[in-house]
Amino acid sequence: MSTAFIFPGQGSQYPGMGKELADAFPAARQIFEEADDALGLKLSAICFGGSEEELKLTANTQPAILTTSIAVLKVVEQETGLKAACLAGHSLGEYSALVCSGALAFADAVRTVRARGTFMQEAVPVGTGTMAAMLSIEQDVLEDICREAAQGEVVSPANFNSPGQIVIAGHTSAVNRAIEIAKARGFRKAMLLPVSAPFHCALMQPAADRLAGVLDSITVSDMKLPVIANATATANADTTQVRPLLVTQVCAPVRWEQSVVAMAAAGITSFVEIGPGKVLGGLVKRITKDVSISNIEDIAGIKAAEGRA
Repeated sequence: MSTAFIFPGQGSQYPGMGKELADAFPAARQIFEEADDALGLKLSAICFGGSEEELKLTANTQPAILTTSIAVLKVVEQETGLKAACLAGHSLGEYSALVCSGALAFADAVRTVRARGTFMQEAVPVGTGTMAAMLSIEQDVLEDICREAAQGEVVSPANFNSPGQIVIAGHTSAVNRAIEIAKARGFRKAMLLPVSAPFHCALMQPAADRLAGVLDSITVSDMKLPVIANATATANADTTQVRPLLVTQVCAPVRWEQSVVAMAAAGITSFVEIGPGKVLGGLVKRITKDVSISNIEDIAGIKAAEGRA
C-alpha cells in the first residue's frame, strides 16, 4: 500500500488543538516550544486555550495549524511505522508538507507562514474582498460566470476542492454578482464564506510580492520526498522550484481535486490526513473512491495508526 501524507489548511483550526498530544508526548511538546521561541509569542497558548476569535485571525491561524500538524507528524514518526511515498497540503498545508519533506526547517516555516498570514490580511482592506463556495457547477461554466461578473473587478476560481465544490474569490461586489448570475442560470447552491480576505486570487499580489522577500532569506534543503504543488497539481522534488511555487500559490487557485487525482493515478492507495480536523479526508472521499482515508490529530488517531502500520 502506497501512502500519501496530506496536511490541512486554513479553516481546520479549533481551540484546544494539539494539546492532548503535547501533554502526552515530549516530541509534540517540543514543536510547540520551538514555535513559541521562533515567533517570540505564546502560540502554544493560542492553540491550547485561545478563543475561536483569536485562532481565526489569519496571522495566528496559519502558524497554529502548521505547528499542530508538525507536532502530530513528529509523534506519527516516533510512535507508528507509517511511511509516506508522497506529500501534499491544502494552501497553507503545502508548508507543512515541505517541512515533512525536509525542504524547510520548521522554525523558518512557522515564521514564514506567520508573515504570510499577515501579508494576506493586509493585502486587501477588510470588507473589500470575499470568497464564496459554488456547488454543483462545472469548472468551465463557473469560469464563464466569473468573466461575466467581473465588470472590471477581480473574481475567479480560488479552490478546486472536489467535484462540484469550487470556491471563488475577488472583490466583494464581483463575488456577489457571480452568485446572482449563477442563481439566474439555475445554480442555487452558492454561499459566501466567513473569511477575512479573498485568498488565491489576483488581489493577493501585494502579499505574494512581500512573501517573495521573506522566502529569499530562508534556506531550502534537499527534499526526501516529492511534494504536490497546489499551483500545478504536479509532484515537485526540485529545491529550486520550492520558492517560486510558494510565491505563485498566493494568487493561483489551489488545485486540490487535481492533486488528489494525480496522486491516485501515481499509485497512492492510502491518504493519511495529519493535523487538525477532517476536512481534507472528506474532500478526498468525494474525489476518488478506491483509496483508504484516515486522520491523525490525537491519541486515538495515533493508536489506530499503530494498528495499521
